Amino acid sequence: MIEKELFKHAPKLANFKEEEIEIEVNHIVKDYGNNRGLFDISFVVPKGKTFGYCGTNGAGKTTTIRHIMGFLKPDSGFVKVKGLDAWKQSEEIKKYIGYLPGEIAFSPLETGSDFLKAQAELLDLSDMSKAERMINILQLDPTANLKRMSKGMKQKTALVAAFMHSPEIILLDEPTTGLDPLMRDAFINLIKEEKARGATIIMSNHMFDELEETCDYVGFIKDGKIVDIVDLEEIHNRPYREYQITFESKKDFEAVDASPVEILEKRPETLTYVVRVPNEKIDGMFRELHKFKVTLIKEIQYTLEKYFMENIAKGEEKDE
Repeated sequence: MIEKELFKHAPKLANFKEEEIEIEVNHIVKDYGNNRGLFDISFVVPKGKTFGYCGTNGAGKTTTIRHIMGFLKPDSGFVKVKGLDAWKQSEEIKKYIGYLPGEIAFSPLETGSDFLKAQAELLDLSDMSKAERMINILQLDPTANLKRMSKGMKQKTALVAAFMHSPEIILLDEPTTGLDPLMRDAFINLIKEEKARGATIIMSNHMFDELEETCDYVGFIKDGKIVDIVDLEEIHNRPYREYQITFESKKDFEAVDASPVEILEKRPETLTYVVRVPNEKIDGMFRELHKFKVTLIKEIQYTLEKYFMENIAKGEEKDE
């Protein structure tokens, strides 16, 4: 039975049944000394969900992913993948995983095509149609020499290798490093396709917009400790919205009835209000505004980055 303590950062994850949990990271500790490593890291990823892992370089993202792959043995705690112990049964779990490492080191083969062919043989994969489609989408020339490839080309080649066998689980360590904006968009579409297929994905990334567009949950890690896990549904479906409203005249600015809304800011010099209004009162607010001359109504989008700045970055500043 999975202990309730694993859900302290994201209580809604406790609603999933134990058999629906694909990956369980349970109180793992890996202490390298000098406050480096992982310190009591716990989270779960349900089957078919995408978990984003966000933190600065050195925070512990790569070390966590290497534990899930079974490359590292924790000092204490354990990781389970599909109910299997990631360290003791690492060879078995690798059958289910597509993996993109943070630091790509190719085997001593001549071209990208040689590498992908070798990977396909290891995976016992005969149908290369998905690989060919990804090569097309990512605009990759697989015939290029591996040693002469740019960082972006190496990243694309490794992405094709991670995705081409349609694995049940995909682990991606900073997957868009080296990709230009157009290829990042293509990558996001690929992630959405894998999600629709039912893949379970863990993706470390420091780009808030990419995490927000692709993930169901995002865990924030700092100095080897999980500080928060965010449910993206709660970010996108808050019970209220925020608006910036600017009036044409001082008379209207002062006469408007703002009682149904919460005033976050009042800027008399620009005749502007910043307000928070419950969803059920939005129509009423707009009916009230029709009585006045308004020059601007702008919804202030609430994003993952804004959540981070309000709830995590401020806390870090206080600690410092």
